[in-house]
Amino acid sequence: MAARPGVPRGLVEHPPERWAECDWRNVPGPFYGAGTDNCWMGRLIAPTHVLYDDEWGAEFVYRQPRDAAQALALLGAVAQDPMAGYACDGDDHWTPELVRDWWRERGRLREWAVALDQSWSVSERAGEREAAAGARAYAAYIEDGLAEYLRGYVFWLAERRPAGPAETLPSL
Repeated sequence: MAARPGVPRGLVEHPPERWAECDWRNVPGPFYGAGTDNCWMGRLIAPTHVLYDDEWGAEFVYRQPRDAAQALALLGAVAQDPMAGYACDGDDHWTPELVRDWWRERGRLREWAVALDQSWSVSERAGEREAAAGARAYAAYIEDGLAEYLRGYVFWLAERRPAGPAETLPSL
């Protein structure tokens, strides 16, 4: 499928069944990886946003961009994916309930990230050792910072606008 006007190369409108391929480790938000095959390029371009699956090397978004510079970095990684496995229509699929369900599984996610770090940090392959740093960063983000982001994202999904300074964010 072709990209819609204004959407960078690599981000395409996927049929709804593509959302079903969304990697469970993607942090809820507009961007996600689903069936990527980027040959370990994503972390070279967006190391604070992209991490690799441990088994197949598929990429997923472990931290959503928060500003234009971060979005450009992530889009640079997206542009390298020959399978067009990234998408930016997450806001059309995530709901406050799905975000809360995802958050309840954070223990499983943290266990995965810690195990990946332990395995790859001692690897003979430099790329795996570097990716272990991403796994450590993801585990740390789960512990500190991710909940606040998700509370803001749940507000966004419910109201379709960012919360104002005096507004209370919803609970997870």
